[in-house]
This record gives sequence, structure tokens and C-alpha cells, in this order.
Amino acid sequence: MIELTATVRSEIAPTGTLRVGLNMSNFLLTRTDALSGQPAGVAHDLACELARRVGLPVSMHPYPNPGALADAANQNEWDVCFLAVEPQRAKEIDFTAAYVEIDATYLVPSGSPLRCAEEVDREGIRIIVPNRAAYELYLTRTLKHATLTREQGANASFRRFVDEGFDAFASLRPRLVSDQETLPGSRIVEGRFTAVQQAAGAPKGRPGAAKYLGAFIEDIKASGLVAKAIKDNNITGLTIAA
Repeated sequence: MIELTATVRSEIAPTGTLRVGLNMSNFLLTRTDALSGQPAGVAHDLACELARRVGLPVSMHPYPNPGALADAANQNEWDVCFLAVEPQRAKEIDFTAAYVEIDATYLVPSGSPLRCAEEVDREGIRIIVPNRAAYELYLTRTLKHATLTREQGANASFRRFVDEGFDAFASLRPRLVSDQETLPGSRIVEGRFTAVQQAAGAPKGRPGAAKYLGAFIEDIKASGLVAKAIKDNNITGLTIAA
């Protein structure tokens, strides 16, 4: 680990409390505790471990979606975030290496001729996707032929996929597994169009904090703490990043 000097600590938490931004729309990494109503989950547990190591109190700052969390990077609302790595966001956030990866792929309706992820980018194919998710930003950059429609949130995206007869619904594989169970005849295509890398990040302009955070992420992967957090929260669908 990087030495925790007074300068580094002041960059990590200028207010004296570690303020952690959490994307509450990622059900694999965050959830709202049923009893307390407070944030919980894998990202929460890792944030608490970071606070323990730097010897500071921690305050969780939940955001309804990744776009809102990323938008707050330069608003002095949080000191550390747990968020998917994406080039647009990296303009305002210094990301660590990923600690977990999540496959992103497509759900198609009954009778669809689409069999694998590579076949979906065709002329005339209509895809719906949650707006400002990391995989939406990826598809915006990379799709060449299919038409992409954006909707606020995965639940609303899935409803429109069903009601309006879209050809494909793009989302994280674990989410699609649960949606497939509610839509008879639907199918998840083979393969993936990307793997979403989940990382920690610090606002730009805090190089000491970014360096310490990067070392922290590598340590908790190597020591098994990420795996323990996943097991403790009974989560499936996450792969620990290399």
C-alpha cells in the first residue's frame, strides 16, 4: 500500500469524513437495506474498509443512476466513488483499475432470428438501453447500423422493450436473466458486446488520493476482500477483474 501521509489523507477526505458516492441502480454492487433504509452491498462494504484503513468516519452518498453520480464529480459532493469505467467519465474522474467485471449483452423476444451479440448491429434493428449506463455509452460509440433508443432506467427500458416490440434490450447479463424469466419465449443471445468494468475513482485534481485508491483496489483484490464482499452479499454475476 501507498504510505498514508497527512497530504494524502487530506486529498482523500478534505472535510475529515470520507464521502462515498454510490450508484444505487447497480443491484449487483449496491442495495438499500430493508431495515435501516441505508445503502448496503458490495461497494458499501469496500468503502467501509477504505474508511477503516485511512482512519476516518465514512458517509455514504447514494445516487439514483450512474449519470447522476458522474455529474457530481466536480461538485464537491463525494471524495471516492464506485462506478463503471468509461472514457467520458474519465474526463472528470481518475479511475483505478477494475475490481470486478460484468458482462453486457442483449435480450431478444420470442422468435427472434438474432443468435449472438455480433449479429445485433444490423440495419433495421431497434435496440433499447438504459440511458447513461456505461454500456449505453459504449454502444453509442460503437454501433454502426442498428438504431439505439435510450430510456431512463432498466425497468422502464424493459417495459418499452415488451410494449413497443423492440428487437433487443441491452443490459447487464444478471439483469437480463431475471427479465427473461418474466417474458416467456425470450432469450439471451450468445456472447457479449462488452464487459463493464467497475472501479473506484477520485475527482480529478487529487493525485495523491488517486494513487492511494489504486493501491487499495489492487490490495483488496489480491487479499480476497473483494471475493469476501461478494460472498457476504450473496451476489452472482460478478467476475473479479485481473
